[in-house]
Amino acid sequence: MIIQKKILKNTLFIDIETVSVTAHFNELPEVMKSLWIKKSQKFKKDKDREMTSKLAAGFYSQKAGIFAEFAKIACITVGYLSNDKGEESSLRLKSFVGDEKELLEEFNQLLNNHYDRPDEHFLCGHNIKEFDVPFLCRRCVINGIELPRLLNISGKKPWQVAHLLDTMDLWRFGDYKNYTSLALLAGALGIPSPKDDIDGSMVGHVYWEEDDIDRIITYCEKDVVTVAQVAMKFAGMELIGEDRIEVV
Repeated sequence: MIIQKKILKNTLFIDIETVSVTAHFNELPEVMKSLWIKKSQKFKKDKDREMTSKLAAGFYSQKAGIFAEFAKIACITVGYLSNDKGEESSLRLKSFVGDEKELLEEFNQLLNNHYDRPDEHFLCGHNIKEFDVPFLCRRCVINGIELPRLLNISGKKPWQVAHLLDTMDLWRFGDYKNYTSLALLAGALGIPSPKDDIDGSMVGHVYWEEDDIDRIITYCEKDVVTVAQVAMKFAGMELIGEDRIEVV
């Protein structure tokens, strides 16, 4: 199989949701406004069109949430497999929300206390090598937080970060031409994917305009459940029933 079953017992499944650091472009400090205007030049389809503050503000609401320099983490959800008293596996979920520095410190404390050995412990997510993990690391640095061992990967060789299990990377089988979404991968593998009332492009609006962090938590938790199911499929294991999923 693609993943050994025993590995998943020491795996923490993760997903993060990110939003722009401010609700609106005009709330940024002046220096960051100027830097965003430069950054957003690449988003213009008409390269000859002048980059105005109004145009940059539009790009800010659409794009800023994916850049760690202009965005923050609104939610981290983790999940782990539990097998109590020989029963079938269950999946336990926990979400970290609130002030970004505090939620990062709480998440890192979990890693330091329970997932601190890269040779034995694993982090698993979809596209975590290119997004979630780098974003977590950058926001830790920005917030002055020491990186836990599993996230301290700067400058490491590919074989030194084998503890990062990326379901998108595993599905590529060496093919780097295409991006496969988690929803598409789950669908192809026959894994039920619950319908969401929001998608990734709506997280910023739900956070800043609707002030509804609970919807974001639910969305993040569903992604972690799907990632865990995909990983179990890769390991040739039975999928987890809804009655075996618990939020702690």
